[in-house]
Amino acid sequence: MKIVFVSNFFTHHQKPLSDFIYAQEGTEYTFVATSEMTDECKKTGYAFGNEPEYVKFSYKDEKSFEECLELIDQADVVIAGSAPEKMLKNRIKSGKILVRYSERPLKKGNEVLKFVPRFVKWNLRNPKNRPVYMLCSSAYTAADYAKFGLFKRKTYKWGYFPVVKEENVERLMEEKEKNSLTWVARVIDWKHPEIPVEIAKRLKKDGYSFEIKLIGTGVMEDEIQKKIEDENLSDCVKMLGSMPPERVREHMEKSEILMFTSDFNEGWGAVLNEAMNSGCAVVASHAIGSVPFVVTDGEDGVVYKNGDMDDLYKKVKWLLDNPEERKRIGRSAYWTMVDAWAPEIAGRRLLKLLEDLTKSGECDFFESGPCSRAEILKNDWYR
Repeated sequence: MKIVFVSNFFTHHQKPLSDFIYAQEGTEYTFVATSEMTDECKKTGYAFGNEPEYVKFSYKDEKSFEECLELIDQADVVIAGSAPEKMLKNRIKSGKILVRYSERPLKKGNEVLKFVPRFVKWNLRNPKNRPVYMLCSSAYTAADYAKFGLFKRKTYKWGYFPVVKEENVERLMEEKEKNSLTWVARVIDWKHPEIPVEIAKRLKKDGYSFEIKLIGTGVMEDEIQKKIEDENLSDCVKMLGSMPPERVREHMEKSEILMFTSDFNEGWGAVLNEAMNSGCAVVASHAIGSVPFVVTDGEDGVVYKNGDMDDLYKKVKWLLDNPEERKRIGRSAYWTMVDAWAPEIAGRRLLKLLEDLTKSGECDFFESGPCSRAEILKNDWYR
């Protein structure tokens, strides 16, 4: 099977899955990057020194563009994320299978009218009688597209698949630092870096001994640092700035709890994958795209209602007060990543999904996890 994966650029999050598919016997795999990586992504560790040989760059020159266009036209299956529509035009006309993948388009929730012109065009580009499907890289993707009549009964769960480490989970739990909490994200408004500072303020007032590490960089750094100092929290809240992905993982592996505080603007949030694989008990906003797909509340993570500071604080405090429950959830989180959301598992499932869609236009082989059906999920599912 010839598979072409098209996206804006090739990142370290896409490499594990791509490596797996490329290595499968009987599969010819190409990744087409359609634009140069942004400076912001390069700074946060997304770039590679040398891309794998299966990566092609359509934006380099006209010849490269035409070569990539030919690969797309001739492939058995094309998986398309962020790609110029002109690259997919012939594909759709041909009637060959096209699998789109997308985070949610309506991240602010009130953008329906703004997006009507765009989705009128999308209805023309994704005819209902053609083999065009959607891999949902957010639990809210299916609902957003359904508002415009798109991809009915053609949506499947997907996501991001960073490296999943396999290690001695008991040793991992034993080596964690007591009462350690971490927050990892860009320091920008919709990631809500002010929230871990507010949690620290409440914990300190209630007499808890703890340390919170904030990892990341962004336009709110000075504001957050000032808030830490103004609230006299410098002894228990540390801003560590930006660092390579491997160093971030080291901090996660030492941390007992990770707070994931983004709102509905968080399409997926690969931090969740990495923290769960690191054995963290994650406390995550219900608004984050990955959370409904990946986390079973109270079993391998803890979910709080987005924007409800009291709910978040109650759940962080419960984890600190119950070390055995904290460890149980961290262990379960590790196994959820290893057993269900590892890139190798996603790769095998994707190949099965593509095989079934090619043969019959349906795939109901998986009950949960990657490539199972993605049903309609409303923003207010968690009350």
